[in-house]
Amino acid sequence: MYDIIIVGAGPAGLTSAIYARRASKKVLVLEAKNYGGQIINTLDIENYPVEAHISGFDFATKLYEQAKGLGAEIVFEKVVDIKDNGFTKEVVTDKNTYSCQALILATGSENRKLGLSNEEDLIGKGVSYCATCDGAFYRKKKVAVVGGGNTALEDALYLADIAEKVYLIHRRDSFRGEDATVNLLKEKSNVEFVYNSNVTELIAGDRLEKIQVTNNDGSVREIEVNGVFVAVGRIPENQNFAKLIKLDQAGYIIAGEDCNTNVPGIFVAGDNRVKEVKQLVTATADGAVAATAAVKYINNR
Repeated sequence: MYDIIIVGAGPAGLTSAIYARRASKKVLVLEAKNYGGQIINTLDIENYPVEAHISGFDFATKLYEQAKGLGAEIVFEKVVDIKDNGFTKEVVTDKNTYSCQALILATGSENRKLGLSNEEDLIGKGVSYCATCDGAFYRKKKVAVVGGGNTALEDALYLADIAEKVYLIHRRDSFRGEDATVNLLKEKSNVEFVYNSNVTELIAGDRLEKIQVTNNDGSVREIEVNGVFVAVGRIPENQNFAKLIKLDQAGYIIAGEDCNTNVPGIFVAGDNRVKEVKQLVTATADGAVAATAAVKYINNR
């Protein structure tokens, strides 16, 4: 029996573990993949207070080591179900079953795909969802970035210093990301904006060779590229909790700034909850709030 189980070892989950352990609670963190969440793929973090520049890997590793150093138990198992037994919560993984008094869901989100027929087959063969992970493979080559938010803009900016040519493809006529990054991209001579367009086909032999791009006016263009980096948003990883926890239409857990879900004793932290701003600093803030709420819930009982 644990006091608090945390599902997810990203910034929100690990921060929850730090706060819960500082409150002397017995803590288990369950993670399906690797610690750090999506931030681990960020080359340079510039907007987190105190650290003007730090890599996502270094940031995540410091969090992980801090949580471990305080005594949090971190186990790499995939959670497949949760059950509310009133005074206790049951967490079922692909290997074991654990019990706790309070539960924090900090599962984050996963990459949204384009939904093209051969997309999965071409992952690692020209299709990628992480520019900082795979960008080096496309040095002096032609690539495309698909998306209009901050991630897409940052990916394009990163790739512009590596690739021969970068096509930035967006379905609208303006970007959702920060104007400062857009202005930096406009200064890059090897970046071409492709507005009002969608990638509608991936043309490949053994590897990606071209992409078919369809404009909103119906015109079609084929662009020769060696790689395409997809940055069209993320999907919250809440599917395994849907029968118990209330979600909105997009699949995000419904919760306010207090991080309380509809089930007493179950809290949420990070990018898998309904929130306006999804940034590293708000994820760690959620972790602190959720852990504090969980500790208070246990103590009050």
